[in-house]
Amino acid sequence: MAGPYTECAPAAVGQKRQQFGSRFLSDPARVFHHNAWDNVEWSEEQAAAAERKVRENSTQRVCQEKQVDYEINAHKYWNDFYKIHENGFFKDRHWLFTEFPELAPGQSQDHLEDLPSDKRSEAPERRTSEDGPGLKIEQHKCSSNSLERETQTAPVGENVTQKFSHLEICADEFPGSSATYRILEVGCGVGNTVFPILQTNNDPGLFVYCCDFSSTAIELVQTNSAYDPCRCFAFVHDLCDEDQSYPVPTSSLDIIILIFVLSAVVPDKMQKAINRLSRLLKPGGMMLLRDYGRHDMAQLRFKKGQCLSENFYVRGDGTRVYFFTQDELDTLFTTAGLEKVQNLVDRRLQVNRGKQLTMYRVWIQCKYRKPLLSSAGSVAPAPDA
Repeated sequence: MAGPYTECAPAAVGQKRQQFGSRFLSDPARVFHHNAWDNVEWSEEQAAAAERKVRENSTQRVCQEKQVDYEINAHKYWNDFYKIHENGFFKDRHWLFTEFPELAPGQSQDHLEDLPSDKRSEAPERRTSEDGPGLKIEQHKCSSNSLERETQTAPVGENVTQKFSHLEICADEFPGSSATYRILEVGCGVGNTVFPILQTNNDPGLFVYCCDFSSTAIELVQTNSAYDPCRCFAFVHDLCDEDQSYPVPTSSLDIIILIFVLSAVVPDKMQKAINRLSRLLKPGGMMLLRDYGRHDMAQLRFKKGQCLSENFYVRGDGTRVYFFTQDELDTLFTTAGLEKVQNLVDRRLQVNRGKQLTMYRVWIQCKYRKPLLSSAGSVAPAPDA
């Protein structure tokens, strides 16, 4: 399968995880002394070779009939993925607290650095179509003062919006309504970001929402022994379905995090998805992203016949991935009314010391904030979806 999912090589045992951009390769002879090197400069020849490779693997496009199948049945491909791998494919993302301290504000930096540094793998999660059958929705008294505890199983084919519609009636009646700090992860997979957040952030006012396109993934989150419905609400959601509602009111979230998620969305649907998410942020709230950059090793490994459109590919298992530039992401976020705090390219050289292999990775990391006030003195609205 072209385009491996694993993004980060583990640090040496006992070594504390540093923020990216802190280890530089000044002597090429030392390339195999560490597992990874930061901010690696590409030569003109290397950049030109990457351009040629992308042109080559983009000449033959996937036929329209197959492209329609990948879109309509996207939920099936991701459900199949999680049925095969369950929760054993991705490692917990403890590195997030170094790159995104907003996920655990006020926590001791020493405590965060003492988290296991070997749990640093990332992967693209993705969503695009319909809910799976038999989704269980749980609402708990502990997550909202006004909601009674209940568990219901939705009939096959019932829309998630219908199940959440009663939550939209009153802005005070939704899971986590009494929380003082709310985080939403879009594309949570099996919880490799959510559970480290719940483990690390001990703020009693914290409530975490997590959603995924795959009903199989959400079931694995809800049945995980670390899932605490008093602090977390997991639900199936299609990021691109404009008819589906999120179970929170507008301007209610402090943080929205997208880790290797947006790249799985059809490019022409990305802007409306970000617009909708932007409206959920409080003024001053932050959207955090880490995703694939243009000419990442995963893009260069694709073969002819796997390209769907420019810089958008399908893997062997039917899941899809896009490779961004900084400018593309900046346009998506600023068009949604957000202000840039950070937009960085992480060009990393990963090393397999056992096999003496070098792998050039390119990721983009962003932080964009919702303005506190518009020039007129009111909160600036996000564009219509």
